[in-house]
Amino acid sequence: MNHKLFNWLIAIFLAIGYFGQAQTPDVIRAEYMLMPRNKSDASLSRLKFLVNFPITVADSNNLVFGSEYNRLAYDLQRELPFSSAGLKQFHVLDLNMAYVWKFKPQWRFIGVITPRLASTLSKPLENGDFSINATVGFLKEEKNVPKPMKLVMGIAYNSTVALRIPLPIIYYEKRFRPNWSYVVGIPKSGFKYHLNERHQFQTEFIFDGYYVNLQSNIVLPNTVTASSVSSSAALFTLGYQYKMAKSTFLYGYVGHTVFQDGVLRDEERNDIFTLNDDPSFYLRTGFRIGL
Repeated sequence: MNHKLFNWLIAIFLAIGYFGQAQTPDVIRAEYMLMPRNKSDASLSRLKFLVNFPITVADSNNLVFGSEYNRLAYDLQRELPFSSAGLKQFHVLDLNMAYVWKFKPQWRFIGVITPRLASTLSKPLENGDFSINATVGFLKEEKNVPKPMKLVMGIAYNSTVALRIPLPIIYYEKRFRPNWSYVVGIPKSGFKYHLNERHQFQTEFIFDGYYVNLQSNIVLPNTVTASSVSSSAALFTLGYQYKMAKSTFLYGYVGHTVFQDGVLRDEERNDIFTLNDDPSFYLRTGFRIGL
């Protein structure tokens, strides 16, 4: 399995998520995710909190300042040839700084800089806890037409990927019938059914994952030292979103992994030990307020 490829896809997925919301970002989002115990005796839960502050500047352009915090609780109960005490809890904190330039009625240029803290936080902060990601690209959006569409094209740079090169972004969403729309892209594709203004059903094939620095390195029986942990997963989900009020939504998703791989990595970010490569169920629910 090519772990570098899947980490690239995760980086692109996160970049598309921010690009897709850069013009009208969520002001607040609170979310809980659970992947219950599987055949590897592994379970993972995640709490996500997000806040954005968009500021309108001259000529309908925008500055967006925001922060996103993820706390991951990892429970691996099978017997391991080393102590798993340092793998219980992970923390990922992003500070997002974006500029949105509306240079044509339907076109926007977007640039995003994201300093990141990803660590077990079991000791004082160290250099390995910090990284920086950057994304630039273009967003085209047609809203008040019979068949609304959104197109995102750009490149993303993720400093936690072993081969540090810019990665392409492509995302296309279109309403092809009054109640149906589709999404095509890498690494997110799916269909949406708009029952009415308040109710929306959705299918998605997505990639998800994380990369975290281990402040307490783990020494394996072959004396190789693990300095970080990462996970990559491809998932198929079914979801529902309910519009409570203007720009206020509740949502929930259920699904299953097509594959996943949780691994320990050495200082060169090579895979040295597999923690979890069995399929899992997937549950996600949350609350968000947009503009």
